[in-house]
Amino acid sequence: MSDTAPASGPGPAPAYLTRTQERALALTIAVVTANAYYIHPIIGDVARAFGVGEATIGLVPALNQLALALGILLLLPLGDFISNRRLCLIFVAGQTLCLGGMVLAPSFALFTAASTLLGFFTIAPYLIPAFASKRVAPERLGQVTAKLTAAVIFGILVARVGAGIIAAHADWHTVYVGALAVMAAVTAFLPFAMRSETTTKQPQAGYGALIASVFTLAARHPDMRLSAAMQGLNFAIFTASWLALALHLTGPEMGYGTDDVGYLAGVAAISVVTTPRFGRWADKVGPRRARITAAVVQFIGIALFYPLGFSIWGVLVPLLIVNMVGPSIDVTGRMTFFSLAAEIRTRLTTSYVVTMFVGGAIGSALGTAVFEWGGWGATCALLTAMSSGVVALALYADQRWRRLSEPAFGR
Repeated sequence: MSDTAPASGPGPAPAYLTRTQERALALTIAVVTANAYYIHPIIGDVARAFGVGEATIGLVPALNQLALALGILLLLPLGDFISNRRLCLIFVAGQTLCLGGMVLAPSFALFTAASTLLGFFTIAPYLIPAFASKRVAPERLGQVTAKLTAAVIFGILVARVGAGIIAAHADWHTVYVGALAVMAAVTAFLPFAMRSETTTKQPQAGYGALIASVFTLAARHPDMRLSAAMQGLNFAIFTASWLALALHLTGPEMGYGTDDVGYLAGVAAISVVTTPRFGRWADKVGPRRARITAAVVQFIGIALFYPLGFSIWGVLVPLLIVNMVGPSIDVTGRMTFFSLAAEIRTRLTTSYVVTMFVGGAIGSALGTAVFEWGGWGATCALLTAMSSGVVALALYADQRWRRLSEPAFGR
C-alpha cells in the first residue's frame, strides 16, 4: 500500500515536462546550488587568509544558510502568483552579483556579507522542484523529485571536489573567480533554457496576506511540519559533518591537504545514482516507509564516523553509507506534500525549506564550535544524537499516518 495521497486541485491538467526540460532544470539547480558549498573543503584556508578562528569561520556558511532561509520565507511564496521564469532570472542574476562581491571583498566582514546576501538570493533550486511537481505525471513524482534532488547533490559534489583541487593547485580565491565565471554563463543562458511562463495564480492576494498564508498552511499540515523537522535535522547533520571533517582532516593531527578533502567529497557521486533509484522505490512503497529505511541506514553510517574517522580510508565507509541514503530523506519528505493540491505546494515548500536551512545553519555553527571545543569525538557524539532524532521522528510520522489512514481503509 502506498502512503502517497492522490493529487488534487481545480483546473485542467498542465502539459507535462519533456525529458529535455527536466534535464535543463536539473542543470540549473546544480550550478546554482554549488555556490554555497565551495567553502566546505577550503574553510581552513579561508580562515587563515582572513586571520580568524575555526568557530568564527563557521559564521560564513551559517549566515549564508540563515539568509537563504529568510530569502525562502520572503521570496519563494511569490512563485504562487509571479512567473517562475521571471523570479529565477532575477535571483540567479542577484547571485552572480554577490559572487562578484565575494571575489573583490578585501576583508572578512565584507566577504561574509557578500556570502550572506548570496544565500538570500539562492531561491531557484527550491522554486524549480515545486514548479516541476505540477508538471509531471503522478506516477513519476518520486522519480522526477529524486532527479532534481540528485542535481542538488551533483552541484554540491562538483563544488566540494573542484574547490579542494583548485585551492590545492592555485588558491582559495581562484575557486570563487571560477564560480563567478560559471554563474555569469548560467545567467546569460537561463532565459533560453526556461522558455515557458508560470502565470499568475492568485493575483488578488497581497504580499502580506501571501506571507501570512505560509504560516497558516503550515499550521494546517502537521505532516509537512514533521517532514520539515526531519530534513532540518538531516541537513544539520550534513553541514556539521562536512565542515568538521574538513577541519579534522586538514588539522595538525591528520595533516591532509584541501585537495584530499576535495577528493573525499567525491563519494557523494554515489548519491547521484542511488537517489533516483530510491525515488522510484518510494513511488512504490510510499515515502514514509521508505524514509524509515533511509533514516535507520543513515544512523548506522553515522555511528561509524568515530571509530573509522582517524583514517582517510576508514572514513570512506560511513561517508558512502550516509551519502547513499541521506538525500533520500529529503526526497521522501517532499513527496509527503508534493501530492497535495498544486496551488499550495510552493508555500508548503517555503516552510519546509526554511526549516531545512535553519537546521543547516545550526549545524554549521555547532559543527565548527563543537569541533573547536571537543575535537572529532565530540562532533561525532553530536552527529549521532541528531541522527537518532531523525529516526525517532520518521517512526512517529509513519505511525501517525497509519493511525489517521485506518478509517479510510476500513480498518
